[in-house]
Amino acid sequence: MRSTRALFARSRGRRAALAATGLAATLALTATACGPSEDKASGKPDTAASQGSDGSDAGSESADSKLPGELADKLKEHGIDPDKWRNGAWKNWDKDDWLRESKDFVNPVIAGLWKPERMKKAKDPNKTIAAKDASADQGATDPAPSPVRAKPEKTPYHENAAPVGKIFFDSPEGSMVCSGTVVKDPRNPGKSNLVWTAGHCVHAGAEGGWYRNIAFVPAYNDLGKSEAELGNAAAQEIAPYGQYWADWVSTSNEWINEGGPTGGAGATHDYAVMHVKPERGGKSLEETVGNALDVDFSTPTTRSVSSMGAWGYPAAPPYNGLIMHKCVDKPGRLSLSPSLPTMYRIGCTMTGGSSGGGWFRMVGDKTELVSNTSIGPAENTWLAGPQLGKGAEQVYDMMSKKYGSQ
Repeated sequence: MRSTRALFARSRGRRAALAATGLAATLALTATACGPSEDKASGKPDTAASQGSDGSDAGSESADSKLPGELADKLKEHGIDPDKWRNGAWKNWDKDDWLRESKDFVNPVIAGLWKPERMKKAKDPNKTIAAKDASADQGATDPAPSPVRAKPEKTPYHENAAPVGKIFFDSPEGSMVCSGTVVKDPRNPGKSNLVWTAGHCVHAGAEGGWYRNIAFVPAYNDLGKSEAELGNAAAQEIAPYGQYWADWVSTSNEWINEGGPTGGAGATHDYAVMHVKPERGGKSLEETVGNALDVDFSTPTTRSVSSMGAWGYPAAPPYNGLIMHKCVDKPGRLSLSPSLPTMYRIGCTMTGGSSGGGWFRMVGDKTELVSNTSIGPAENTWLAGPQLGKGAEQVYDMMSKKYGSQ
C-alpha cells in the first residue's frame, strides 16, 4: 500500500523478495511502522519477548522535571543521559543507542508530546515489499479475494464499534501511526490495560529495535469529524478518552530476531500486546472506555467462518487517517511459504495506517478478536493477518500474568 499524506504516519514495508515459491505481486504493510519483517519458521510456538518501562506520571509537575529513578537507571546502563532523553535525546537513532532486546524497552511518558497538531503532522514513509502472487497451489493459498470497499464506521465510535483506536509512535523515519484494539485481561476482569496490535507497530525487527513514545488513543476522533472541522479542535475532540502510553510491550522473539525492514514472511508472527497507562488519571483503560474484547486463539479454519471484519484508521490516500473504517468479508487463506503458518486474507481497500487494527468475528452473540492487519498489496485490494495460535496466546498470557495488575 502506498503511503499516507503528510497527515498521519504509517508505514509500509520496504522492498524484499519473499522466499515463497512461485509468487509475484507487490505487497505493502498496511500499517504504520517500519515494516514487518521476514520471520523464519520454527516448529516451536513463538517465544514471547517483552519489556517494561517505568513511565513518569505526566499529570504531575515532578514528572516534567525528571524521569523516575528506575527508568533513569535503565537509561544510564546504556550510557544514555535521562534528562537529555526526555528533552529530545530519544531522537537519536544511532544503532548503538537503539535499544532492541526484550529487557531494554523504555517508553517514559513525555507529557504533552502527542499534541493534536503533532499527530496530524506525522509523516508516512513509502515502503513496499516485493513478493510473488499465488499462481501455484502453494501451501494453503486461495484465489485472491475481490476488493471490498472500506466503509466509514458509524459515529460516535464508542457506541457503534469495537474498542479500536490509533497508536502513535516515533521511528527513525519520523512519527508514525498504526491501529490497535482494547482486549480483555483474564487476570484483571473489568480493568484491562491491554491493547492488541501488530509486531511491526512496536519493534523494527532484526535490523532495529523498539520504537519510542508509543501511545494509544482509543476512539480517536470519536465523532468522525473532517479535517476542516478539526482545524482548531480541542484535544478532547481528538482523544475523547485521553492518551495511554505503553509501559510494557510484548511481541514474539521471532519478530525481534528475524524481522526485517520489509515485512515478508515475518507477517505470520506479526502481532504484539501492549500494557498501557493513562498519561493523566488512574482508571484502567477498560474502565475508561467501557469495553474490551476477548481474543480467540483457536485459529478457526476459513471454512468454519462465514465472515471476518477488519477495523482501523487507514491513512494513505484516498484516506487521511481521521476516520475509522471497516471491511467485512468471507476469509480465505494466504500462504507465504509451505514452512510458515497460513494467514487469513479478506478483500479490503484500507491502506496504510490500518496496520495492527483488529480482525473480529462473531461467536454466538459475542465479538472476538481473531487476527490483526499485517500486509496487503500495493493496489490496496485485500488485507492479510496472522493466525493467532499458541505463540500469540503465550505473548498475551505472559502480559496478563506479569504486568496486568501494574
